[in-house]
Amino acid sequence: MPEGLNIFLRSIGLFALTLLLVRLIGKRQTSRLTFFDLINGIVIGVMAASISLNLINDLAGGLIALAVWTIFPMLIYVLSMKYKAVRDIIQGKETVLINHGKVLEDKLLEARLTPEDFLSRLRKNNVFNFADVEFAVLEPNGEISTLLKKDKQPINAKILGIKVGQESVPQTVMLDGIIMDEPLTAMGLNRHWLHTELEKVGVAPENVFIGQVDSVGQLYLDLFDDAIQVPKPKTKELAYATIKKCQADCELYALGTKKPEAKKMYEKSSEILSKVIQDLEPLLKR
Repeated sequence: MPEGLNIFLRSIGLFALTLLLVRLIGKRQTSRLTFFDLINGIVIGVMAASISLNLINDLAGGLIALAVWTIFPMLIYVLSMKYKAVRDIIQGKETVLINHGKVLEDKLLEARLTPEDFLSRLRKNNVFNFADVEFAVLEPNGEISTLLKKDKQPINAKILGIKVGQESVPQTVMLDGIIMDEPLTAMGLNRHWLHTELEKVGVAPENVFIGQVDSVGQLYLDLFDDAIQVPKPKTKELAYATIKKCQADCELYALGTKKPEAKKMYEKSSEILSKVIQDLEPLLKR
């Protein structure tokens, strides 16, 4: 068999085998790779390339070595899931770099981080002043996690004491002008509703690049034609305004009627609507 054809067939076989072995090892994000993962991946790649180019004369021996470098990491990962001691050896431990606002120089030296490297890592976390950090830890994958001091943390609804409504994941109901029925059904909607909403904003379905529906039924659109301005959805604002108007009408009717029973009924309805508004405000206003 010609050498070129032999290399070609070996490469195809090793490509499929390597793909299978990598899938067996498991999914792992590149940014989450440890040093052990990196070395293991390099060794598998080098061995696969060597076998493909016939640099390893003993094909059976090469495949056995490739299997060992695949099976052993799998066993190690299984053991690391069960035993922390194995995890600490393979993945390493976290290293505290800042504790109570104080930079630990000996820990930086231990982690092989120069002050410039350390400050650069902080800037990647949007921290430009190390004095703003209460606690920082170097993760086993090389990333630095930071906890800002109380007075430097971003303001959120909890700090301000504001109640906010829970949000569910938006459903994508249109892609490239194609209507997706399954997400629509999951939201309790249908094509008729979608066409009605598109008609309200004067948009043709074939001009929709992406269409999403949020948890309260508001349709957000991105069009192929960026020159067309799509109005912002106002479902929540309209619902809130309608309830407020109903409450105001009940108060007005209670003041305008001379019948005690009707006055009592309108006042009670106004109180009920007031409570409804109070309960729905976090969802409809924020």
